[in-house]
Amino acid sequence: MTRGERNVAWIEATCRIPEGKFVGQPVKLRPWQRQMILGVYDGEVVTRRAIFSFGRKNAKTTLAALLTVLHLCGPEARPNSQLFSTAQSRDQAAILFALAAKIVRMSPDLREYVVVRDTAKQLFCPELGTLYRALSAEASTAYGLSPVFVVHDELGQVRGPRSELYEAMETAAGAQDNPLSIIISTQAPTDGDLLSVLIDDAKKAADPKTKLFLFTAPEGLDPFSEEAIRAANPAFGDFLNADEVRDQAESARRMPAREAAYRNLILNQRVHMVSPWINQSEWEACQFYLNLEEYDGQPCYGGLDLSGKNDLTALVLSFPTAEGCDVFPMFWTPEEGLADRATRDRVPYDQWALSGYLTPTPGRSIDFAWVAERIRDLLETVQVKAIAFDRYRITDLLRELTEVGVSTEIVAAGAEPTGRPDLILIPHGQGYKDMSPAVETVETAILNHTVRFQKNPAMTMCALNAVCTYDAAGNRKFDKRPGKSIGRIDGIVAAAMAMRCTVGVTASGPSVYETRGVLSL
Repeated sequence: MTRGERNVAWIEATCRIPEGKFVGQPVKLRPWQRQMILGVYDGEVVTRRAIFSFGRKNAKTTLAALLTVLHLCGPEARPNSQLFSTAQSRDQAAILFALAAKIVRMSPDLREYVVVRDTAKQLFCPELGTLYRALSAEASTAYGLSPVFVVHDELGQVRGPRSELYEAMETAAGAQDNPLSIIISTQAPTDGDLLSVLIDDAKKAADPKTKLFLFTAPEGLDPFSEEAIRAANPAFGDFLNADEVRDQAESARRMPAREAAYRNLILNQRVHMVSPWINQSEWEACQFYLNLEEYDGQPCYGGLDLSGKNDLTALVLSFPTAEGCDVFPMFWTPEEGLADRATRDRVPYDQWALSGYLTPTPGRSIDFAWVAERIRDLLETVQVKAIAFDRYRITDLLRELTEVGVSTEIVAAGAEPTGRPDLILIPHGQGYKDMSPAVETVETAILNHTVRFQKNPAMTMCALNAVCTYDAAGNRKFDKRPGKSIGRIDGIVAAAMAMRCTVGVTASGPSVYETRGVLSL
């Protein structure tokens, strides 16, 4: 037998099912479970890291517990080795430990050799000297550990690209020969979360030591169809109750507020659990790879949201087309402290900067000289009819525009400029009165698929962080999602202002919002 076949045979011969309708029966691994185990332990390259991701209630944690016991006292055990499982909460950490303890206690072959320490959440094999411990992120991280085997349980609960506990365990494993980490989780909500970063890197197959086993419903499928459910749930109709899952799908179909949780937990898709202002699938349908250089000489309108000391500054251009508009976002953020803000906000600003999705400016606060220079360059390549702006810190930008030789004039909506400025700037209020029609404009364009956004993860972050608040008259404006005080929405605010300017514009006709050549909001 191969190494993987030996491990499959040992699990089935030694272990019992710890809970559920088949509790106490010998484990009989399903073909898809066998395939994952064989994929981890067989092959020309020794696996360093394996990622198992599928919908909930497909026995992810039970599979992780079986592998833990395999390394504790089975054929994968190494004398005097340390094994760990990590989770984001004590309750989650206790689940994997409890399953592993039940497997030990139910097996006549294991319970004589393994000591279960319930209070400490440990399993100890005295004959081999192997010790397993369950850790949680709520406890202080121990950097003096030296694990040979680690299970990262439900890593998708980590928000942002970094986890102190994950990094501590992964770096500690470097002291061992051929350590193995198992990541087992449903998907994280966003592309910037740690699990998503690891999955996307594994998809590139750049590291042959990383194995990815991903079950997820493709975006093109009807999310409520059985085909979509089966794609993310390999145990569907087996030990996963098919009728129960169908009921959950029907409930999500009837009540849109439940769709986000259904897509994330059942379909294993990257979806915010808190329903945002716009549905993620609708947003993604408007994402395209666009090239700004192809729009040289064409007219456009802008939306500008300047920032404070550490926030994002966003400039968004909206080009009218026959169908609607094409939208290009641009972002700036202070370079100093960028990595710290990425950790604080749990957003990979530093990686986005390297990829060109945003521009760091020197210093600890936004240097508007960089924004002014970019606007000057844009005026030389495209026809910027006007830029609608939030008044906050506009004086700082006007000074820098003057320094780079760009003449400006702030013109009230519907009025004529008194001179011939290089750039017309129009104030755009951020309250309900002015923002409500802007929100309506961008929302309608997305739902009708008449807008194309240049793909940019910073803009996606802003759009999915946004919710709408209402005044007594039913007017709306953008706000951050509850509990997301560090969430950024600057990009979607700027886009709404720019797109409101573009309403009624076609590639061959003027805007209904222009009066005597000047924008009328």
